[in-house]
Amino acid sequence: MRYCLKSLILFLAVSLFTTLDTIGQTKADSISKEVTTISKKEKKKKKKKKKKVKLPSIDLSHWKVTLPVTNEKGKPYEIEAPEILDFASNDIAKPYMYIDSTRGAIVFHALPTDSKTANTKYTRSELREQMVPGDNSVNWTFEQGGIMKAKLAMSETSKDKNGKYHKTIVMQIHGRLTNDQKKLIGAKDNNAPPILKIYWDKGKVRVKTKVLKYLNTPYEGLLHEEAWDNDEGFTFEEEVGFGKFSLEVRASKGKLVVILNNSEYKVYENIHMTKWGIFENYFKAGNYFQSRDENSFSKVNFYELEVIH
Repeated sequence: MRYCLKSLILFLAVSLFTTLDTIGQTKADSISKEVTTISKKEKKKKKKKKKKVKLPSIDLSHWKVTLPVTNEKGKPYEIEAPEILDFASNDIAKPYMYIDSTRGAIVFHALPTDSKTANTKYTRSELREQMVPGDNSVNWTFEQGGIMKAKLAMSETSKDKNGKYHKTIVMQIHGRLTNDQKKLIGAKDNNAPPILKIYWDKGKVRVKTKVLKYLNTPYEGLLHEEAWDNDEGFTFEEEVGFGKFSLEVRASKGKLVVILNNSEYKVYENIHMTKWGIFENYFKAGNYFQSRDENSFSKVNFYELEVIH
């Protein structure tokens, strides 16, 4: 009897030890799995954070920028190459031209200030092409040709008193007088009209070009800004809103083509484009804000920008 009782007690003790060991092992396995799961989650979070850092695909070595702030002489503040390559570290530029690394874009921020260029009442945070870095005097003609491609988006913009979004010019082709042409007409500077302006206007892309007032205007007369007028304008059908869209501008002898999202085309091939061949030109891109309303502003994101000659 005593022997049976001892055997029973021993059996129960062994069973209890085995059960406790099993429970302990199960808990240890569970804790190990939890630690492994947490570790994997942390790694995923780190990977996601790394993926969020993006940089824009834009080479600024052949551009200068004009910002909506004045320099010590009271003129618009500009940054040329090579300094523009380090614009992200420039404290003056930071509020108006900066990198959004979550979207992979350069943001151009413009608002009404006293920083106005000649012949305009509006301000800008806008790039100006320089075929030779730091030199405005080397430009191109339509016969030589040029292509500008960009991927961009309106990030933010204010509204007017009627609740309509303010518009801005996001791309241009600007004319320029040669020094000989400037001397011929006695101009105070080399400025000539812009042959092309592309607007973000209430969520759509609108294009405006120049046309001659009188087709028989002689060469010297063509050099005067007063000889040219604005055309009626053209608005693409697609509404881009605040999403990304692509623009391509192709200039060639007597011809200008604007392409939206590789699907809609506007072609200008006429006497006005032919006559425009007397001018030199340069590309512009960014945010040339078209309002002086109080508290108005806009921010334009450029993800890609490329010029080909």
